Amino acid sequence: MIIAVFPGQGSQTPGFLTSWLELDGARERLEAFSEQAGVDLVAAGTEWDADQIRDTAVAQPLIVAASLLSWSALNDRSTAAVAGVAGHSVGEIAALAASGVLSDEDALRLVGLRGRAMAEAAAAVETGMSAVVGGDETAVLERLDALGLTPANYNGGGQIVAAGELPALAELAAEAPQGTRVIPLQVAGAFHTRFMEPAVETLRAAAADVQVSDPATTLWTNSDGSVVTEGRRALDLVVAQVSSPVRWDRCMASFAEQGVTGIIELSPAGALTGLAKRALRGTPTVAVKSPDDLDAAVSLLKEDQA
Repeated sequence: MIIAVFPGQGSQTPGFLTSWLELDGARERLEAFSEQAGVDLVAAGTEWDADQIRDTAVAQPLIVAASLLSWSALNDRSTAAVAGVAGHSVGEIAALAASGVLSDEDALRLVGLRGRAMAEAAAAVETGMSAVVGGDETAVLERLDALGLTPANYNGGGQIVAAGELPALAELAAEAPQGTRVIPLQVAGAFHTRFMEPAVETLRAAAADVQVSDPATTLWTNSDGSVVTEGRRALDLVVAQVSSPVRWDRCMASFAEQGVTGIIELSPAGALTGLAKRALRGTPTVAVKSPDDLDAAVSLLKEDQA
């Protein structure tokens, strides 16, 4: 059982879309995505620097657009289909499109709105996020609570992402829990916390008018790692997730329970396959960072069908 996973914010790097635009029709598709999202994604993915693509209003549609471009390219090359999909944070919107819950067009419209609404919410208070790697989970959570920080992402593989106001994050880094490393993330706000509640209301109003279908393949939710079978509920969970913790640890536990035998991460790939290598040891993974990686993904799918 091979599944596809879609990364979240922070995975983008300057120029990472350049090689993808060499594929037939990719530039035209990305230009259409740009109109739907309200961002020049061609320039963002090929020319803009790290600070420009760190902007939440840019990063979120850029990541989803890249994921859908690489997803389409994979399906064009492979006669074998993946057996399920899941996305991390904003990657859930790409997963909804890949599973048929949303059209690509609606996915880009929603993620454009999501990015702008979350950027506006983040501007109200100076906040951020830091990954806490290693250590005892109970001790880490106690330290976060003492500093008024929120565990925004339970990523599994010994990683929890803390979110909150910048002085508290600085204090966490200065006095990290025993056995941990604290790594500041390239994001512009405390996502998946109470600071994002205004964005939830904006996104909920927009999502109410979007046409949805039930998933055509297995679809996991970040809310608790379970499989979602109703399209409207899947979209409602993604909306609520903006101010709720991401439980990627539970998604990976569910992958194991469901018998997942391989994971393909779509562009901009690397983070989720890295977590899988630590939490799902022995499970083959392919990170599709560029078109050169598509052959490895197709081979993994063919091996599963053999």
